[in-house]
Amino acid sequence: MIGILVVTHEHLGEHLARCACHVLGEKPGQLQSLGVFVENDPDDVLINMRTLVQQLDAGDGVLILCDILGATPCNIATRLVQRNQVACVAGLSLPMLVRALTYRNETLATVVNKALDGGKNGVIEICAGSCYAA
Repeated sequence: MIGILVVTHEHLGEHLARCACHVLGEKPGQLQSLGVFVENDPDDVLINMRTLVQQLDAGDGVLILCDILGATPCNIATRLVQRNQVACVAGLSLPMLVRALTYRNETLATVVNKALDGGKNGVIEICAGSCYAA
């Protein structure tokens, strides 16, 4: 099973993880969140993140989901990426997280693709009359 680490600014990841648990009706194992605060030393965050990745990895890999590309949480997470073992996706949303959790028994590459699809397909304009505009 793929471990999932949600890394965001402040408490956003914790709240998204709780919302995903609500949607799924259970708290999935191997899911953790890490909030990064302005007062945190990036080197300390890296150490904490590395520890969480090690704890989450049951041998199948870990997907790190970050909120904003180019921001401190994501910049730190990119230092942990290892081909076929630790992947990182930025632009975290609830649909992305739910998709990743739903398909986490697949390979890491598949979970990454499902997370990306969840993020892309979760952004839709709702038209008057309830039609969906893709």
